[in-house]
Amino acid sequence: MSRAYGYVGPPELLERASPDTVGERVASPADLKRWLAGRDAAERDEPFTYVVDLDGTLRVAPRRSEHVACAGGQSVLAAGEVTFHGTRVGEISNQSTGYCPDAASWPDVAAALDRAGLDRPDGFTAVFVFRHCPGCGELNVVKDDDYVCVFCAGALRRS
Repeated sequence: MSRAYGYVGPPELLERASPDTVGERVASPADLKRWLAGRDAAERDEPFTYVVDLDGTLRVAPRRSEHVACAGGQSVLAAGEVTFHGTRVGEISNQSTGYCPDAASWPDVAAALDRAGLDRPDGFTAVFVFRHCPGCGELNVVKDDDYVCVFCAGALRRS
């Protein structure tokens, strides 16, 4: 079952997001090719920001775009970074500190990529685990299964 992720990042970024900032809709290989053609060569080699909106549509934006801007300020089914090799997905992650989606968002990503007709891997090529510290409130990216806050050394929840 799909889960909607609300924005949990800095409020000032949410304030700047609007329907005018929403990422490019990718519903077919032709959509992706057209959008990529508008990027310079260096940018095409970098990962892009992506979200899967609540309608299950893949939306992409340049890497330095905020996920919340790509989503037009709305909740999402998934968010992260993606690289493309033509119309094939190279690398894809759930790396979004604005939405903190978990690995369980993969089926929504896979469905959006399949609907768009894009070749894809069988799962995220990099998975990130996000936790807010109950003690200090800071966002942590859990590494090496170490559920300890890097800011205050408090325990982070495991699930």
